[in-house]
Amino acid sequence: MSDTENELGNVHMLGLKLPTDPRWVNLTEKRLEDILTDHAYCEQKAALTCISLIQKYPEKETLVRELAPIVTEEWGHFRMVLAELDSRGLKLGGQRKDEYVNQLMKFQIGGGSPESRLVEKLLISALIEARSCERFRLLSLHLEEQELKDFYHKFMVSEAGHYRLFLDLAKMYGEEEHVKKRWKEYLEYEAEVLKNLDLRGDRIH
Repeated sequence: MSDTENELGNVHMLGLKLPTDPRWVNLTEKRLEDILTDHAYCEQKAALTCISLIQKYPEKETLVRELAPIVTEEWGHFRMVLAELDSRGLKLGGQRKDEYVNQLMKFQIGGGSPESRLVEKLLISALIEARSCERFRLLSLHLEEQELKDFYHKFMVSEAGHYRLFLDLAKMYGEEEHVKKRWKEYLEYEAEVLKNLDLRGDRIH
């Protein structure tokens, strides 16, 4: 199987409609401090998202039970990226605007029941995790430095599990056919978002 076929297979496994431009990995290697900084904040925001969902939906016992350990895991990932920066003599820079996530948020359906709003939040989280998994996989395969490849392989495995968890929770708390329909719509929308964003080596997304 060729590298291209391999990458496309991974994208389809995650449900994503558009593979990342392979030039992205080369761009990240030239801006290691920036990509690690952005990665650190992605992990921090993932932890905060889980905390926010628990605070908003404490009555959803399965959600609280499943997301509580993810908070710890994501914060641990934040610390891992900080340690990687430190080990290389690099600095955590300032947090930057995340245009990718901002564009996804615009696609949410507002109003409706608390459950329908929860489903929207869970689907967005699943999509972000899926794209993160795809990009961490690219880094784990194509970076020049073996240590960094191993570093990102661990994150790839973790994000794949989170993607499945968020999707499963959406199916638990939403009507199955509606969730399937919205997930398909989100995937198609995300592909268009990606097409219209500049390819940048200082961003995970």
